Amino acid sequence: MRIHRMQASFGKLQGQVLELHDGLNILQAPNETGKSTWCAFLLSMFYGVNSRERDRAGALADKNRYAPWSGASMSGRLDCRDGTDELTLLRTTRRPTAPMGEFQALYAGTNTPVPGLTADTCGEKLLGVSREVYARSGFIRQNQMTVTSDADLERRITALISSGEEDISYTEAADALKKQLNRRRHHKSGQLPALEAELAATRSLQAAQADLMRQLDEAREQANTLEARKAALHQELDQLDLWESQRQRQTLQDAEDAALKAEQRVEQLRRQLAEENIPENENIGRLRGAIINLETMRKTVVKAQAQLEEAEQGLRQAEAAVQNSPFAGKTEEEARQEASAPPDGAKWNPVPVILTQVLGLLVAFTAFSAILKASDNYPLSFAVLAVLLLAALYLPRQLKKRAVRQGQANLLFERFGCEDLAQIAALADTYAELLDSRNAAQADVQAKTAAAESLLATLTTNEQAILQEIRRFAPDAADIHSGDDALRACAIRRKSIVEAENAVREARMRCDLLAQQIPKENSAQKLTPPARGRASVLSELEKTHSSLTAARSKADQLSGRLHATGDPSVLESSAGRLAEQIAGLEREYAALQLALSALESANTTLQNQFAPALGHRAAEIFAELTAGAYGSVALDRSFHLSAESVDTGLLRDAAFLSAGAADQLYLAVRLAICELVLPPEKAAPIVLDDAFAAFDDKRCRLALQWLREAARERQILLFTCHSREAEFFAGDSEVSIQQLTNTGSGV
Repeated sequence: MRIHRMQASFGKLQGQVLELHDGLNILQAPNETGKSTWCAFLLSMFYGVNSRERDRAGALADKNRYAPWSGASMSGRLDCRDGTDELTLLRTTRRPTAPMGEFQALYAGTNTPVPGLTADTCGEKLLGVSREVYARSGFIRQNQMTVTSDADLERRITALISSGEEDISYTEAADALKKQLNRRRHHKSGQLPALEAELAATRSLQAAQADLMRQLDEAREQANTLEARKAALHQELDQLDLWESQRQRQTLQDAEDAALKAEQRVEQLRRQLAEENIPENENIGRLRGAIINLETMRKTVVKAQAQLEEAEQGLRQAEAAVQNSPFAGKTEEEARQEASAPPDGAKWNPVPVILTQVLGLLVAFTAFSAILKASDNYPLSFAVLAVLLLAALYLPRQLKKRAVRQGQANLLFERFGCEDLAQIAALADTYAELLDSRNAAQADVQAKTAAAESLLATLTTNEQAILQEIRRFAPDAADIHSGDDALRACAIRRKSIVEAENAVREARMRCDLLAQQIPKENSAQKLTPPARGRASVLSELEKTHSSLTAARSKADQLSGRLHATGDPSVLESSAGRLAEQIAGLEREYAALQLALSALESANTTLQNQFAPALGHRAAEIFAELTAGAYGSVALDRSFHLSAESVDTGLLRDAAFLSAGAADQLYLAVRLAICELVLPPEKAAPIVLDDAFAAFDDKRCRLALQWLREAARERQILLFTCHSREAEFFAGDSEVSIQQLTNTGSGV
């Protein structure tokens, strides 16, 4: 099997092409240039992409991890040689849910399909092993150097070492036996525990049936006892009915006698009322209402008299206010006329007037003489004289008017107590208002006097009319109070006859009711009084009935539950059948345990053949990779590894080795597995993805030398991020060295 060329639309690879050669291919590229993506693409081209794989914590499914970054559909092409046939493998994506699900295998340069080569069988036919075997042998990735157990790998190794058949796997056989054992019994689950639980439930159900039968018998016996007691109580009630019937007839007779006496009393009362001329209730009510109205009218009269007294008091106050006015005794017109005219005969002092006039004349003539002497200006002198003379005449007149007004003011103050005519006019207005108030008070007194006298006359008339009507049946009624007492007495007499009539109706109704309740049959037998009353018998009967109902209900429930448990014979048969099944499964369980023990013994024998063969070849490779530092390798079917150090002669577990030594040990085991399980006729290529990352330079060279020799038998692809591998093979024509270009970042 040789790979010539790969072209991928896969993850970050967007149509990139990788040309490969026979033998050892060193593919150098820095990190994040797609080395791991090319490895995953190669595996997917042979075995496809698992569309059912789901993302896990910390790990994406390949269908999501390697989805093309460009958004295009996932696809690829691989040109290879299988034997003498040149083939072209094509995988494309038709449905997003099935990436690279469309597969074609064609003869190179033609459209002729390769018969028998399908999407599912491609990898196994071309490489000779299943995906799981190839991934654990010839497909070696950094950080995935350890070898994990797998049923396919185990069958392949077993076939090569023992019988040559690939259908045998201890793990699968042991798992199948354990599944059968667990199916029969696994802790508290499995067929045996289920059957044992079912048998226990059946036995428990049989015990419950027996207990239910016992309870049902007890409930039925209790119901029969209560039924007999119920019949006895009903018979006792019948006796009580007869006794009470006799008592009721006597009671009816007593009631008829009482009704007759009540009717006689009613007749007697009616005769007495007719003889004494007692009025009917309607008249009594009417007269008593009239008396109540008299009381209301009397209160109205008292109120009217009080209002009259209040009006008379107001009139007296109004007349007193008029008498206290300065205009008392005058009419309104006289008061206003007196207030509007100033008083005559006012006294005033003429001396200041005369002195002012004389002094003015002297001043006038003195000024005239002085001006005339000084200037001889006659016009000016006469003008000044004229002015001064006018002043001498004007000032005395003004003094006189002022003196007269002062005299009048003194007279007004003496008469009205004020000095202003406006104030006197206001007093006149007030006097007019007082006159109006007095006149209104006089009219109010007259109206209220008439109303009070009218109400009093009506009250007196009504009292006489009521007394006159009352004296027809109560001649001794002297006034309204005694008349009301007489009416009260008449009402009591009328009430007594109403009560007597009601007593008659009640007595007759009681007689009718008793007559309906008494049975028509009348036993002449003389009965003895019962030992207890009806209430006691009914109480016991109610309790007995409740107990009987409960007993019957319990019996019905027990019967239903008993019926629900099934037929006892069927339960017994089911218990026997379950016991037989349990015994059969116990025998099968013992046989399976024996088979598992024999299988484990055979596996130990086979492992003694398997481990040495693989361990021997792995030790040879490990010695070459470590320059003879380790002599032997020990492993078991679970690929738990240990290596023997040449220096100490001690086996050291792989977990105690350095990271580089552990990777070299696992690489040796994988390469040994490749030689054992990969069919030599297929010469499946070995793919290494940075497998030497933890190797030092010396051991890296040893590993490269081993690969160079192995590459003569099969194609080997070594992807590396270091340059030392290329430098080591520089100038070696048998080794192909390629520098991959950076196709992007992030894979």
